[in-house]
Amino acid sequence: MKYVIAISTLCFGLIYTASAQQKMDMSDTSKHHRMVMKDTVKSKMNKKKKMPAKKDDMKGMDMSGGSMDMGGMDMMSSAQSKNLPMGRNGSGTSWLPDASPMYGFMLHGGKWMYMLHGNVSFRYTSHDFTNKGNRGGNKVDAPNWFMGMAQRPVGKNGLLSLNLMMSLDPLTEQGYGYPLLFQTGESWKGKPLVDRQHPHDLFSEVAANYTYAFSKKTDLSIYVGYPGEPAIGPVAFMHRPSAMSDPDAPIGHHWSDATHITFGVATIGFRYDKFKIEGSSFTGREPDEDRYNFDKPKFDSWSTRLDYNPSANWALQVSHAFIKSPEALSPDENIYRTTASATYSLPLGDQKTFNATALWGLNKIPGQRGDNSALFEGDIRMKKLDLYTRYEFVQKTTAELVLNPLIYGDDTIFPVNAITLGLNYDLFKIGQFNVAAGGQLTYYGVDTRLHSLYGAGPMGGEVFLRIYPSLM
Repeated sequence: MKYVIAISTLCFGLIYTASAQQKMDMSDTSKHHRMVMKDTVKSKMNKKKKMPAKKDDMKGMDMSGGSMDMGGMDMMSSAQSKNLPMGRNGSGTSWLPDASPMYGFMLHGGKWMYMLHGNVSFRYTSHDFTNKGNRGGNKVDAPNWFMGMAQRPVGKNGLLSLNLMMSLDPLTEQGYGYPLLFQTGESWKGKPLVDRQHPHDLFSEVAANYTYAFSKKTDLSIYVGYPGEPAIGPVAFMHRPSAMSDPDAPIGHHWSDATHITFGVATIGFRYDKFKIEGSSFTGREPDEDRYNFDKPKFDSWSTRLDYNPSANWALQVSHAFIKSPEALSPDENIYRTTASATYSLPLGDQKTFNATALWGLNKIPGQRGDNSALFEGDIRMKKLDLYTRYEFVQKTTAELVLNPLIYGDDTIFPVNAITLGLNYDLFKIGQFNVAAGGQLTYYGVDTRLHSLYGAGPMGGEVFLRIYPSLM
């Protein structure tokens, strides 16, 4: 409880400071930052624009190049291109749809522009609250993350972006993380974490990105992070608009986006119009149990990713990676990971949006069968009310769930299904921050061979108070 009090004090201190600064630097500009974007296949608004009509035009946004002017104030561009909007920014170098809602607030100082974002959920969570099995748990905690970006032009065609992402999970979740049935990955005190989500490191991203624009359609970008995120998978779950309201990580996290914290990353990317091809060299080993230190960079793994945004509403990607020895407890196991995803964003009006993501991931250890995961998540915001859902299918093995191979077999694959329904409702504002109350329920479909451990149809639930920035 002392950690929850500590993070509460810190968060409200940040809120007060940021709100005061926001009033000084950005008076009456928040309304100008609410970008109403939509796919204009059926729209006739393009006739009123100075730029040629395209299917991915967005109402109120100048996509003709460079940073955008919003009511006399420059807006950040994408970190990967000065000719793309900030809405495309995902985690690391990944892409979101241009029409994605943007939460946070901006500050200006000289040639630099700054954007701040974050999320914290003070909650009580309980998994298997019906006591059908013996692998559940409950906890009072506060999953959280805080992010800052600084950006400035370099010459006529260059753009420099600096990213910092931090989490106080080491305090609020401690080393053994929070209960989450069927979650696997990483370790605590030399034992694998099973049915628990590991905490994130204090420093989750310290990265720089430089982009040079050859033209409005072509860019070359270089990204380095220590830690950072290589070009593998979709936007990490906490940054996806379709998942931002859900405090829990997906149970397929280590099949899709677990590499979002990697100690040592170098990525080069080339964009041509709506496509981007990237390649990364990075450290395969996942963060160690000391969540405050900087792990040794090795650059022993690689990945490649192809992104395609066909319109303002869609972001598609496929990626493949070789990850050397990701788990410290299985140092001789290497993984080939393949992912594909589609993300959709549709603005519906003032503070009304719909966002969805479909995702597939495959982990393949050489000499073994591959294990698949699939996810669909959707979120609809109607001003103060936010409704969301997530469905997952994941294949977990005997080793992943730390089961006795004499009883369950050496290479047995267990299919797991989970469906979550949840809601947030904004209670009030503190400056540029929303304070929302929420809750969710998760139902797990369990293989009959695991009923003795998990029971038939265990459920997880939680209630929380969430603090997050307003829409820009």
